This record gives sequence, C-alpha cells and structure tokens, in this order.
Amino acid sequence: MVQFKLSDIGEGIMEVTVKEWYVKEGDRVSQFDSICEVQSDKASVTITSRYDGIIRRLYYEADATALVGKPLVDIETESLSQEDVVETPAMAREEHTHQEIKGHKTQATPAVRRLAMENNIKLSEVVGTGKDGRILKEDILNFLAKQTGAILPPAPLFQEVQTPGPAAAPPLSAPAAVRPPPAAPRPVFTGKDVTEPLKGFHKAMVKTMTAALKIPHFGYCDEVDLSRLVLLRSELKPVAERRGIKLSYLPFFIKAARTSPSSQGLLVPSVKSVQLLSVFQVAQELTRLQALGATGQLGTAELSGGTFTLSNIGSIGGTYAKPVILPPEVAIGALGKIQVLPRFGPDGQVKAAHIMKVSWSADHRLIDGATMCRFSNLWREYLENPASMLLDLK
Repeated sequence: MVQFKLSDIGEGIMEVTVKEWYVKEGDRVSQFDSICEVQSDKASVTITSRYDGIIRRLYYEADATALVGKPLVDIETESLSQEDVVETPAMAREEHTHQEIKGHKTQATPAVRRLAMENNIKLSEVVGTGKDGRILKEDILNFLAKQTGAILPPAPLFQEVQTPGPAAAPPLSAPAAVRPPPAAPRPVFTGKDVTEPLKGFHKAMVKTMTAALKIPHFGYCDEVDLSRLVLLRSELKPVAERRGIKLSYLPFFIKAARTSPSSQGLLVPSVKSVQLLSVFQVAQELTRLQALGATGQLGTAELSGGTFTLSNIGSIGGTYAKPVILPPEVAIGALGKIQVLPRFGPDGQVKAAHIMKVSWSADHRLIDGATMCRFSNLWREYLENPASMLLDLK
C-alpha cells in the first residue's frame, strides 16, 4: 500500500482546495493518470499517479482543503511494501481529456467524467457523439435517461400561489353593486439563503487585498498626450499583423516603464525580463499570456515573480483609478482610456489630442513622492515622443 502525500507546489503554499476528483475508491490507475485537480492561491494544479495500482482511500472530499505534506490518497500496488510513502508529483494544469478504460482511450472532459462518476456510469458503455468520438455531457444525460426514464428539470426557486377567485354570481335583473377587483396574488419566495465558502482565486484575493491595505499608499496622477504614439502604432500595426500579432498600446507602455530608470531595479509588469525584449516581443508575450488566461491555464510561473504592475483599466472604461499595490510589489499604475480632447499646441492653437490619464500608487515606505514624480515624467516623455525611447532601448 502506497500512501501519497501532497507535495510542495512552491510559492510557500501550505494548503490547496480539492476542486475535482478524477478517480474514486476501487478504481485502477496507471502511471501518469490524473488523480485530482487542486486549486492553490496561485493556480490550478493537476495531481498525477506515479504507479500502477488500485485506489483504496481518498482522504478528502471535493471542495475540501488539503494540507501540503499530508496524505492525499492510498494506492494498493504489488511491488511496494506497506511502509513506502510517496509524495504526489504536481504539474501545471493542462486539459486532460482522456482516461484509460479497458485498453483504449475514451475522450471526455473532467466535468463529463465527474458527472459519469457521480451517476455510477462507465464511460466505456457510453457512445460519444462529439468530435473523434468524444463523450459530451449530453451523451451522459441521454444514457442516464435511458436507464432511469425522464430527467426532471430543477425546481424553481419560487412559486406563485394562486388564490381562488370569487364564484360567479347568478345574473340579476337589478344592476349589481360595483365591487372592487380582487387583490392580485403575491408571489411566495420559497428559496433559502446559502453561505458559500471562499475558495481558489476568491480566497487568494481576500488574503492579498487584506495584506495590500496594510501598505501606506502614495497616489500620483498625470495625463499623457499619446498623439504621436497613436500615429506610430497605426504605422506599425499592419507590420505586426503580417507577423500574426495584434499590436496594442500596452507593449509600448510596458517597454517605456522598463526603460525608465528606477532605484527599485527591474520592473516586471506581467512579463518577465522586459529589458531583454523588443516592443514586438513584448506584444508576443502578452498574446501568449492572454491566450493562457482565456483557457484558464495560467500557472504559478505566469502569476508570480512580479515587482511592478500596469493595470490597463482603460480597456474596460474609466479615466482615473486608485490602484492597490499587490504585495510584495512596490508600485502599480492604472491606465485610463484614451480620449480625444482639445489641447493647446505649441503655436497657441487648439488642436485635437489623444489624452490618457495615468494613476500611480507606490509603497511610501520605499518610494518617496519625488522619485515617483520623476519616474512618471520620464515615462510620459517616452510615450509622448516615442522616437526618443529608441535612444535608450537595449
């Protein structure tokens, strides 16, 4: 019997939430089969088996909190003694869409496998109607319907209670007195309040923001005329598209932040080693990170290690913001939306300018106001005159 212990997944994480079990007690597993998925404060991690054997015990229920270094599952094997204790290897979350069943691979997502397991359905008995024979949720529901009859829809959260109306009065020869209309029936709410525990990223956000509010924030706001950058981007955008990259303004903002000198060392706004990347390479890395985020595959490596953050709140809306520093970082900038506003030009004439507001927050224990102001001034100068940034690019 091998007792698996939950291994250390880094970043000082001491506990995780068991999001989903891919096996149940009595199931046979092979090496590298997915056992469960856990959610840490940083990312999702899939736990895999290192041995062939039979699952004899699951130490946690789904949505329970598992502790690093404590037993996770027991696996009965033939080659190992009962005293053997093995820690489970953890790997970055991937989309595991198959499992071994009787010598062939049945394709199904973790959610479909969980639905089948909860209803004691063997996937090998279900005919998949998806691409390449993939088993869909509808296939499980149809299979279940054939076994149990009809699937009842969920009960509504509230019901309307109808009160019987007054009986119809017999016709009278004399005019009847005018009666007030009956009161409309009031809907009766039969739902119950449910308390949901904080889990995963929500739990991490509570911890992070609570720690962030302990930092003495220093705020600083300014506006940047991006008219020249708008023209430059319009010239470079077709070039980037021919290379398969959508060029936004954010790579310029990130590169300008890295090029600006600072006593705090390397500035890493979501992208590693910005000082070694060109503007186009920054755009490539942003595209990669956005693709991972859209599929929920951002791992610990992509969500940690930053010292400086740029929040592009303007892509959603808003002009000014009061960004909160993410510990252990020391500064953060919030970028507002770009607006076309009237401004006076060098000749004293009013012209249309592309204006963006920027709001900085810095840890006042480490960064004083003058340092933040000088940094913002140079960052603004690079963006208002993009050609000048070429002199300091590396």
